[in-house]
Amino acid sequence: MKTDKRHKPSVTPLEPDQQKSARSRRMHILGRLTVISLFIILIAFGIIFKAVNNTIVNADEWNKKGTQHLDDTVLIKPLRGDILASDGCILATNLNYFNLRIDFKAKRFMVREYDAAIDSLADSLAYYYPRRTRDGWKKYLEAPMNKARKDRSSAYMLLKEIPDDEVQRVKKFPFFKRSTNANRTGLVKERVLKRKYPYGEMATLSIGRVGEVGPRDVRGVSGLERALDSLLYGTPGKAKKVLFTDRVANWTIQPPKNGYTVTTTIDITMQDILEYELGSMLLTTGAEWGTAMIMDVETGDIKAISNLEKDTIPGSRRYIEAMNRAVLAYEPGSVVKTISMIIALEDGFAFPLNKEFHIEPKGVGFRYAGGRPINDTHSPSSLPVSRFLEYSSNIGMAKLMTAHFENDPNSFRERLRDIGFFDRFNTGMARERTPYFPTIANNRGGRIALSRMVFGYSTMIPPLYTCAMYNAIANDGKFVRPRLVKALRTPEGKDSVIPVSYIRDSICSSKNAALLRDMLHEVVWGQGGTAKALKSKVVSIAGKTGTCRIMAEAKPKQASDSTKKGSPEQRPKPGGYLDGHYRLAFCGFFPYENPKYTGFVMISDPGPEYKGAATTAGMVLKNVAHKLYSRGMLDNKSDINGEEPVSSRPTLYASHDNNRHNRLAAGLKLPGGSVITAPSSAQQGHVPDVRGLGIREAVVTLEKAGYNVEFSGIGYVASQQPAGGTRAPAGSKVTITLKQD
Repeated sequence: MKTDKRHKPSVTPLEPDQQKSARSRRMHILGRLTVISLFIILIAFGIIFKAVNNTIVNADEWNKKGTQHLDDTVLIKPLRGDILASDGCILATNLNYFNLRIDFKAKRFMVREYDAAIDSLADSLAYYYPRRTRDGWKKYLEAPMNKARKDRSSAYMLLKEIPDDEVQRVKKFPFFKRSTNANRTGLVKERVLKRKYPYGEMATLSIGRVGEVGPRDVRGVSGLERALDSLLYGTPGKAKKVLFTDRVANWTIQPPKNGYTVTTTIDITMQDILEYELGSMLLTTGAEWGTAMIMDVETGDIKAISNLEKDTIPGSRRYIEAMNRAVLAYEPGSVVKTISMIIALEDGFAFPLNKEFHIEPKGVGFRYAGGRPINDTHSPSSLPVSRFLEYSSNIGMAKLMTAHFENDPNSFRERLRDIGFFDRFNTGMARERTPYFPTIANNRGGRIALSRMVFGYSTMIPPLYTCAMYNAIANDGKFVRPRLVKALRTPEGKDSVIPVSYIRDSICSSKNAALLRDMLHEVVWGQGGTAKALKSKVVSIAGKTGTCRIMAEAKPKQASDSTKKGSPEQRPKPGGYLDGHYRLAFCGFFPYENPKYTGFVMISDPGPEYKGAATTAGMVLKNVAHKLYSRGMLDNKSDINGEEPVSSRPTLYASHDNNRHNRLAAGLKLPGGSVITAPSSAQQGHVPDVRGLGIREAVVTLEKAGYNVEFSGIGYVASQQPAGGTRAPAGSKVTITLKQD
């Protein structure tokens, strides 16, 4: 049997040089492996060392740090409360808006589809958002794609702060409508809570605005938003970090408490009317600025308030809401005479009201305590106290008040303090000021200052305070506190009504308040009234005009290196009065018979042809009163046909022979009528009182007494000048004014 023998290849032995080269390569490889192994071992030892150090040696320190991180609390911002009008209409609220962004780094972003849709997408954006042209939008959309993918934005702003309905519309634009998956289109919406004011600029300064005062923290910066910020803002909540299986997240431990809802006294209709009328008058007169307000007589509720001033844009005739001048102090002019008269009536030295005061002619004037003469513009040669306001007599008021207070001039200021004139109102409006009456020294200079203060100069009074004093007169002497907030509502829906309060229960007696209302009525309806332009057959207005020259301010000194900004050396100082520049004011109430609203209007620096306070500031209030009447807001019926029928009973004029009334009624078979009381007969050398008489009997009576007669109008005698009972020589002229009821 044969055995199979396999062929074994022969091995050729390596040459010595080759053997040496092979050993060298092997050693080199082993060396590299050794270095790598040592490196790995060092890393492993380092990991083991750190693990042991962190988990055993320094375990307490790391556990403490971890606990601190989880114990960190995060503030949860509350929802800011709403501001409402008196009828519940929203004046300020929070609304959800959205920022739309594009994530160009989204994992499945459709690059080719986006490039193909840019033109049509730019068309849609330009149509609905014309802030950019089509080409502008196209360039804006292409900009991110011109960068490398890693450099593209993951939050590219497309549209900012748009409502949800517009978000849904954008989702239907070219490219975005291809998919609802944000990972493919990159479209991401970001919720933004915005403070919104549905009525726009209406009552901007009273309602106020909000702004960022810290890192993404929105607080009130003006108006009620600022004054009531602590109530509107609410109480922040708290959350802490909690470790879940796959993440660390916030866990609420104390929920936020949302802000209160504030109900204001603002009436939207009245606010709209007042702003329109004030704006129209400012446009007509070209004035620098104007402020106006309407206050409810009984409650002190500020129903409307407006502050408008000329836009600073060159060439613009527009007026915009700006500084709240209703709470800032200005020299008020003659509207202060009414406040002075309150003191004179209450202290009793104004009586008897028919006491005549000599009025020096213009150019001569009344010189008091060696000061410059005080002048009147159109007063007659003599006036009773009852007509000082009607003629706006500076001389009459100065003589009346200085005679009483000259021994202690500062006591006039203290009497104003007694009736609450300097008390802070705390209406909630930011920057509210109190009136400024300087302390008066008991010397010649103090007496001169007193003689000016009593008719409106050398003082600084906010319009709000003047309006509140007139409101007290209309309110039978009760000095109600003006208010802009009347109720609060908690986040849980519980209402808290803020009651009507009073600065003083009374600033004057009911009798004196009635006398003051009559005096203010004659300012509009009397023969010498400075506001006769405000007569109306629809609404009877009573009030007082005021005109005051505007004080100039001296130029501030140049600041030196040692002078800080705002130091006394730089502050403007009074520099006298500007020639031909005036502030015109009117303060009054309506309807006169049963006052419902008090109003104040001030217009600063109108054109030179507008010098009358009645035809400017007063006309604003008259137009407001008419519009309120036409809307049935003065306790009347807005339909003129719905008014109660006027009585057909005749009015019988006064007569010294009252039997004539009986004969007339019997002869004409009249069902009865109202009879005007006949005046008493006059003493020799005194002007007869002919008010209420018919024209024939009035002329006969005056001429019989030796006076010349001049008359105007038709009907019975409503007023006369000089007044009845005034001493006047025979041959003097008596002017009578007639009217019909």
